[in-house]
Amino acid sequence: MAPQNAFLLLVILADAIHGQQQQQLMEYMERRLAVLEERISQWHDQSSRYSSELRDFKNKVLSMLESVEKERETIRAEVENTAVRVDRLEREVDYLETQNPAPPCVEVDEKLMENQVSKKRKNEKYEKLTDCSDTISQVKAMKILKRFGSTAGLWTKDPLANSEKIYVFDGTSNDTVYVFPRMREFTLFSATRKAARIRLPYPWVGTGHLVYGGHLYYIRRHGTFQVIKFSLANKTIVDSSVFPAEEQIPVFGLSFYNYIELAADEEGLWAIYATQENEKNIALAKLDPASLDIEQMWDTPCPRENAESAFIICGALYVVYNTRLPSRSRIQCVFDVSGSMSSEDAALVYFPKRYGSHSSMKYSPKERQIYAWDDGYQIIYRMEMKKKTEV
Repeated sequence: MAPQNAFLLLVILADAIHGQQQQQLMEYMERRLAVLEERISQWHDQSSRYSSELRDFKNKVLSMLESVEKERETIRAEVENTAVRVDRLEREVDYLETQNPAPPCVEVDEKLMENQVSKKRKNEKYEKLTDCSDTISQVKAMKILKRFGSTAGLWTKDPLANSEKIYVFDGTSNDTVYVFPRMREFTLFSATRKAARIRLPYPWVGTGHLVYGGHLYYIRRHGTFQVIKFSLANKTIVDSSVFPAEEQIPVFGLSFYNYIELAADEEGLWAIYATQENEKNIALAKLDPASLDIEQMWDTPCPRENAESAFIICGALYVVYNTRLPSRSRIQCVFDVSGSMSSEDAALVYFPKRYGSHSSMKYSPKERQIYAWDDGYQIIYRMEMKKKTEV
């Protein structure tokens, strides 16, 4: 029995030792797992923190990139604006270099002399250059071509040229003239892609400009009002003149932006204007298209109130009137510089009902029609004419 008990005791002792080893192993494994879990938890915390920091960094970078892009656009706009100003300055310098202006005191003296000469020839009877004696009988037809650009502007042709080019001045203050090769291109295309562009050295003011004899005559306001003569062939200013009228006011009561309205007829170049001295009525001047000198001036009996536009035919001024709430335009005042016709002798002409009021009406003596701009619509009025003695 003794050997069996000893063996049993050894077996029990071995099991006890083995069980204790297993317990120690389990405890060791649990400690290692606990350490791993703690490290995994730390890794998750660190990963979450790094992700948050990375996200914040990304947002900061995006914000900085947006700021940089805005600054880049601002700098680009400033550079472009500077380039435009430099280009304009260079053109002005080039123009000034081609001129030989007299000293300021001499210029003032010349202006005073011109004013004195003009006053001597003011309201004198005009000696006509042609035998033109036509006057308006009625509006024969009206054609609405399209709607283009701003509510105010002008479009016209050169009455002395054989070209079919259409010149468009969009707005009352701009420096870019659109030139369409023919009426077809201007009518069919809504955009300006078929048009050439003429960039003027100075912006114009109003809608009283003109294309005449290969030159563009337009009004510039730089303290005083100036008539600029711009060559269409050379794309340069060939002459300019300060308009010799003091305290100018808008020439038409319904067109506050027009201070000088240039017009052409069979007799040549004219300027329609108004001054504070005779604020109720419209004044008229005959211009020399070559030198821009004032040849003669008149005070007309045509009132400014409710006038919207005007044009000249055979040396007679036709003033078009409307109302504050636009209705049918009509010619209510005619002033003939030769004295051969009065408003009472002229026919009362109504224009067909339209959209608003005329911002410009340019008469073409060659075609005997008027190019009108009405609230953004371009209209042609074909006129029926009669001799003055037949009216």
